[in-house]
Amino acid sequence: MIITEMETWWVSRGQELFDAKRTGSSKMDWDVIVVRLTADNGIQGVATCLAARSGQVTEGYLLDNIAPVVLGRSPHDRESIWHEFWTIDRHLTFFPVYLPGPIDVALWDMASREAGLPLYKFIGAYRESLPVYASGNFHATVQDYVDEAKHYRDRGIHAYKAHPPGPVDVDREVHRRLREELGAEQVLMTDPVAEYTLDQAIRVGRELEQLDYHWFEEPFRDFELYKYQELCRVLDIPVAATETTRGAHWGVAQTIAQRAADIVRADVSWKAGITGTLKIAHMAEGFGLNCELHTTTMNYMDVVNLHVSCAIRNCEYFEYFVPEENYQLPMRGSLPIDDQGTIHVPQGLGIGAELDWDLIESQCRSYTRQVWSDGVVLRHQ
Repeated sequence: MIITEMETWWVSRGQELFDAKRTGSSKMDWDVIVVRLTADNGIQGVATCLAARSGQVTEGYLLDNIAPVVLGRSPHDRESIWHEFWTIDRHLTFFPVYLPGPIDVALWDMASREAGLPLYKFIGAYRESLPVYASGNFHATVQDYVDEAKHYRDRGIHAYKAHPPGPVDVDREVHRRLREELGAEQVLMTDPVAEYTLDQAIRVGRELEQLDYHWFEEPFRDFELYKYQELCRVLDIPVAATETTRGAHWGVAQTIAQRAADIVRADVSWKAGITGTLKIAHMAEGFGLNCELHTTTMNYMDVVNLHVSCAIRNCEYFEYFVPEENYQLPMRGSLPIDDQGTIHVPQGLGIGAELDWDLIESQCRSYTRQVWSDGVVLRHQ
C-alpha cells in the first residue's frame, strides 16, 4: 500500500469563538483544513487540521513540507515518517504545535481500515467507553458558568471544567459559586489558562482543595517548570499541565522528571498525532500518572482522541468541549454521548466518523490535490 494522492480543503467556519482579550489584534476565525490521503489500493485516511489563526499557514506547511514526506510512502511506515517530521522540524521548519499530528492520524486511519478494524482495536483495545466532562469556554459573568454547568448536569453529565476568565479574584468566585450551586455530588475541575504568580496559584489551589475540586489545570504557561514543581510540592490537589508543551514525549518527559505535574495532557492534534499521544500516555503510565486527553477543538479529531482513550488505561475522562455545535464543523452528526454522560467509541472501520462533504465543498476557500507518480509529485490547485 503506497500513498499516491494527498488532497486538502481549507474550510471556512465563519465565526470567532474567543473574545478580544484572548484573540488580541489578530483574527481567530477557527477555520479547519481537511486532509485526505489515498493509496494505490484505494484505501483512504482522513484528518482535520486546526487553522484558527491562518489557513494559509497551515495549508502552506501541508503542501510544501508535509506532502513530500508522505507521498510515495506506505502508511505502515508511520514511525519512520513521524521521526522524519521531527528531523525536518529541527532543521528550520518549526511546525506549529498542531502540525504534523493530523497526518499521523490519517496514516493510522488508513492502516486500521486496511486491517478491517476500528481504530481503537487496531491500536489495542482497553475499553469501549468512558465518562465525559463538559468543558466550557470563557464567559462574561459568574452566573454564566453556573448556568452552563447546570445545563450539562441536567443532560446527565456530572462533571464540569470551568475556564474562568480572570483576574484571580473573579476566578476564585467562579470556583466557589460552582460548588455552592452544583453541590457535593458534581465533579468539578478548573483550567484558568492563567498567568498567576506562584503565590496566587498556591492560594487558589488551597481553596480548590477545600472545595473538593478534582484537578487544577494550567495556572501558568507550560514552560514555567519551577512554578509547577513548587505548586505540585505544596498542594494535595492534582495539578494538570503539559497541554501546550512542545516536543511530544520528549517535552513532557522534562516536566515529569522535574515533578512539575501530577496529571499530564496530550491530544492527537497538539502532540504529534496518535503516535505522539501514545508515547506520552505510555510514558506517564510508567510513572504512575494519568494522561488526560485535551480537546482538539474539532469534533472529528476528538473522536480520534476517544479511540486513543479507549486504547489506554491511564485516562479517566473524555473532554467534551461545549457548546458542541461550535466545534462540529466539518463532522457530520454529534459525538456519541448517551444520557448518562458516557461516550461510546465508534465501531466502524478506522476512525468511524463521517465528514459532511457537501458542507466542505460549499465552504471551501481553497482545494489542492497532489499526486505521486513514478517518484514525481504533481500539484493541482
